Amino acid sequence: MAALKTSLFCLVIFISLGNSLVFSAYEFQVGGIQGWVVPPTNDSKVYNDWASENRFQVGNVIRFKYKKDSVMEVPEEDYKKCNSSHPKFFDNSGNSVYRFDHSGSFYFISGAAGHCEKGQRMIVKVMASDEESRLGGKSAGYPAAVSELGVSKLVFVQFVLFYVASVVF
Repeated sequence: MAALKTSLFCLVIFISLGNSLVFSAYEFQVGGIQGWVVPPTNDSKVYNDWASENRFQVGNVIRFKYKKDSVMEVPEEDYKKCNSSHPKFFDNSGNSVYRFDHSGSFYFISGAAGHCEKGQRMIVKVMASDEESRLGGKSAGYPAAVSELGVSKLVFVQFVLFYVASVVF
């Protein structure tokens, strides 16, 4: 019985720590209500202006919502040339999610023909985390999908575990 109590207590602590990590990540909606669209002719810097007004950190997520388009993360040179032939990341689902797993500059363009040239592109600069600063480098990066398990479900699971732990202890 003591082993069960100890195991349950450790599980409650682990779930609690996991929830605090979920709450620390922030999701940004690229383009606001309009989403990821070709900007008006006189506003070709709209996405870079938006990105420079925000502070992105490792673990943050950006969401691109669009219709009949796509989003790509590309190397800097391809960004400058609007070259979509060698993307690091590609999605055309209409609801693309990209999680920043390291600091540095990220270059995004539309994969639809002619859209990048019309200003549908963006540079996001992600600040170094304390751990990266301490280690003096960055981790190898790859985009990660955001969990479909909502925060409210995690809070409910945590509540149930705390209730069970209070009854057992």
